[in-house]
Amino acid sequence: MNASILCSSIRKVSKLLSNRSAAASEVCKMCLGRIQETKALNAFITISTELARGRAARADERILEGLSLGVLEGIPLAIKDNWNTQDIHTTCASKMLSPYVAPYDSTIVSKLYALGAVVVGKTNLDEFAMGSATVDSHFGPCRNPWRSGLKYKLRKRSDLSLIPDDICTSQRKDGDFYVAGGSSGGSAVAVATGSCFGAISSDTGGSTRNPAALCGVVGLKPTYGLVSRHGLIPLCNSMDVPGIIARTVDDAALLLDCVSGWDRLDSTTVSSQPPISPLSADFDVTNLNVGIPKEYECSGLSPAIKAAWREVADLLASSGARVREVSLPHTKYSIVCYSVLCCCDVASNFARYDGIAYGHRAHSSGPEHPYAVTRKEGFGEVVRERILAGNYFLLKRNYEKYFLRAAKVRRLICEDFRSAFEGGIDVLLTPVTLREPTPYREWTLVDNREHNAVDDFCTQPVNMAGLPAVSVPCHLTEEGLPVSLQLIGRAFHEKEMMSVAKWIERHMDFPLLDFG
Repeated sequence: MNASILCSSIRKVSKLLSNRSAAASEVCKMCLGRIQETKALNAFITISTELARGRAARADERILEGLSLGVLEGIPLAIKDNWNTQDIHTTCASKMLSPYVAPYDSTIVSKLYALGAVVVGKTNLDEFAMGSATVDSHFGPCRNPWRSGLKYKLRKRSDLSLIPDDICTSQRKDGDFYVAGGSSGGSAVAVATGSCFGAISSDTGGSTRNPAALCGVVGLKPTYGLVSRHGLIPLCNSMDVPGIIARTVDDAALLLDCVSGWDRLDSTTVSSQPPISPLSADFDVTNLNVGIPKEYECSGLSPAIKAAWREVADLLASSGARVREVSLPHTKYSIVCYSVLCCCDVASNFARYDGIAYGHRAHSSGPEHPYAVTRKEGFGEVVRERILAGNYFLLKRNYEKYFLRAAKVRRLICEDFRSAFEGGIDVLLTPVTLREPTPYREWTLVDNREHNAVDDFCTQPVNMAGLPAVSVPCHLTEEGLPVSLQLIGRAFHEKEMMSVAKWIERHMDFPLLDFG
């Protein structure tokens, strides 16, 4: 079987499996092999080899017996390690949960299994999803596959033909690597390397779109409530959204259809929406109204990203779309607003980690209470800081000054988006991040909170408003690093937003990595 199959779309591989031109066991073996070949990137925390092989073998049996097949029958996928999975460790990349194995599957995992998916493993992340680079993991930092030192080729996204280009196969001269983005960096790296055909992530302030942008893949954040959060270990309940990372917009749309819909175990879910896949191959942009938020052209925006933003906006305009500037005036308050609200939720949610029922347990013989020692040992510095900050904001004397004010600002941010869409805008086109992938050594020189303030500037407001958004790769810089743009849509209008994303993807034809 040709290794280039790992660059193929889910529908193409599914067709090869169903007509017996390929075997699920062989595809699974190739993905597990790719995980080992790219192990230096540290994308996975747990590799579920035997479980994956067993499910792949059952998929082959179903195909041979001519049974009705799920749309993901035999397709290898990965799950971010903050989703509960029965029989597979769920660690949240933290010492606190390193021994934990959930007694049940998350709703999203159950749906994937019901459609025949093969889960090859759990992916790396910032501890408890608190970060934007996947460097604050108990299991070590994740490395961006671009210019990582590992050998790879580039393939055209349109026809998978090889591109004669070796600029991106080199490593930094100082041996350093680039960060993968976060907090879902492991999921993005797994998809970019061909270790799986798609990955489930989470997105609280950009944690799906950020790493997808930095790793050159597609990152989808659905509308809040469209996909069940049952089984997702919470960070900030009112902003947490299941995310999807895939190599193509079509694959992301297909996976969204597979996991969306009402769930009796999640009271925030809505009744099922009409499927959005397959997306039209000839979407007409002539009736499209595209908004360019002027506040997103801010200090620190990379020239390469700014140039790509203008190029795609001009391309849409020259193709008949109506592109105009809009204002989202409260964008500048989003980071500080998020910092307060998120820390308050963290303080509440993380009270459950006491070392009594599950997870890490310290045995203290000193004057400190075992509960305090457990939390000191089990949590990293970033997590402890957010817990302390959240408890401070929620003190009786501080509640109105911080939490209530932040909640009011969040409402203003939501109103900004509503005004733009009620003013006739169909989608907003923005950067995803303000800069290209950062070298790891450079990253460690700055505090985590300062990084988040820069890296999530364009993504966090979307979570405040509960809107859908998608990151689409567009260009490579002169150094051979990915540049992506973000589309923000109206609530529950994923089909329109993803159709525009596919249009951009088709016109930009960003290359795929092939480590075969």
